Amino acid sequence: MSLFKSVSTVSLLTLASRVTGLVRDLLMASMFGANALTDAFNVAFRIPNLFRRLFAEGAFSQAFVPVLAASKAQEGGTRTRLLIGQVATVLFWVLLLTCLLGVLGAPLLVWLLASGFAEAQTQEAAVRMTRWMFPYIGFMSLVALSSGVLNTWRRFALPAATPVLLNISMIAAAAFLAPWFAQRGIEPIYAMCAGVMLGGVLQLGVQIPALHRQRLLPHIGWRWQVIKEAWQDPGVRRILQLMAPALLGVGVAQLSLMINTQIASYLVAGSVTWLFYADRLMEFPTALLGVALGVVLTPQLAAAKAAGDAQRYSQMLDWGLRLVVLLAVPCAVGMLAFAQPLVATLFHRGALQGADVQQIALALVGYGVGLLGLVAIKVLAPGYFASQDMRTPVKIALVVLVLTQVLNVSLVPRWQHAGLAWSIGLAALVNATWLLVGLIRRGAYRPSAGWGVYGAQVVAASSLLAALLLGLADYWDWLALGQWQRVGVLALCLALAALLYFGVLLLAGLRLRQLLKR
Repeated sequence: MSLFKSVSTVSLLTLASRVTGLVRDLLMASMFGANALTDAFNVAFRIPNLFRRLFAEGAFSQAFVPVLAASKAQEGGTRTRLLIGQVATVLFWVLLLTCLLGVLGAPLLVWLLASGFAEAQTQEAAVRMTRWMFPYIGFMSLVALSSGVLNTWRRFALPAATPVLLNISMIAAAAFLAPWFAQRGIEPIYAMCAGVMLGGVLQLGVQIPALHRQRLLPHIGWRWQVIKEAWQDPGVRRILQLMAPALLGVGVAQLSLMINTQIASYLVAGSVTWLFYADRLMEFPTALLGVALGVVLTPQLAAAKAAGDAQRYSQMLDWGLRLVVLLAVPCAVGMLAFAQPLVATLFHRGALQGADVQQIALALVGYGVGLLGLVAIKVLAPGYFASQDMRTPVKIALVVLVLTQVLNVSLVPRWQHAGLAWSIGLAALVNATWLLVGLIRRGAYRPSAGWGVYGAQVVAASSLLAALLLGLADYWDWLALGQWQRVGVLALCLALAALLYFGVLLLAGLRLRQLLKR
């Protein structure tokens, strides 16, 4: 499968995950509303997800995939299969201990994340639901292991599709199990805990047959001597060494998010919600393009680095960055010039009023300023991870964290919640530029010829796109249109925008098919 087909596959499946996640959120909001018990569930669900982002999908994946790809390229299949088994053994027992401690320490975890719960009943519900859902981190960490293995063997579709199973499980729990609970006098919100755990089981379960077909299903050791040997394996020790700086880097991103949430909580009521909805829209292009490229390129870059193929390594980075510019720039233009129609179409219904649409749109513009940087980071950072260099991106992230807070001090007093979005966007541009310059200076990435012409073509097409979208945004009163009218008009506008953008690129001489085949 070509790199472009792989990225397309991951993008489409990620889109399915995002759409089903949106359906899940809308269904839960309509069924459970907003009250103390839903607050308790959200806190309880956030705890294993925080650990998942820190360890499973964060530090572990960033350290495991490059080591695995290097082993596959340099040491062959037999040694690599042994490494997978050793890593699985260590991970299983660490997860078992972590889940046990998490269940026992649930009161402390809830207090650390939400000490402000005024009612003891809410606190107790959050602790109870945390204990039910904390083992979810165990399933997701094993899913991260199996996904890393399958991605290294270029089996991208299944790992990209598995998050959909969590959303489907939670939708089913809300639609069928919650009413059954209510009939028996049990709080319906507890059904969502069962949906989360079922989602974790299904996500791991569907990957086991795929690993078995590839003869990659690991054998987990149970005897103490086997476990001890797994800990002493050189590959395992290398992964643990790489995880330390990677954990710091992921922690910095989570810390930045927590700081911004705290600042937003001190602003006018609704600021946190406005930022949340703008962030949901921003996640679509970053996930569909940035995350997909990162998933596909990381094992390929690591394999090229391990094989000493510097030319292929640089060419893959160049191809990824060209694709980022081609698709992220028009998305950024859309967020800047067409923010209100996008927000009005998706969120303007029920209790969310026109004034809220305006505030969400202001935040979306701030994110749009830095969208190119946010997406480019997903391609540039794997360029360092593939070389097993975790420290450089972490150092950059620490400096950017400080820069973000300096920008907050400057922008938030004037622009309130929108200033927080602008700070994130501007800091992302600095982060991406720094990563890019570092790769060029060390000679790892050598930009191929034609970037000047390519950039001019994209800028020309994007300028005309901006003019079109600004005109379409002003042509209709989007807040006055009916809900389905907005959907139809938005679809027409996006179709016109796509035809204009890609039509101008073709007229300017850009050979899209040749670019994608590269």
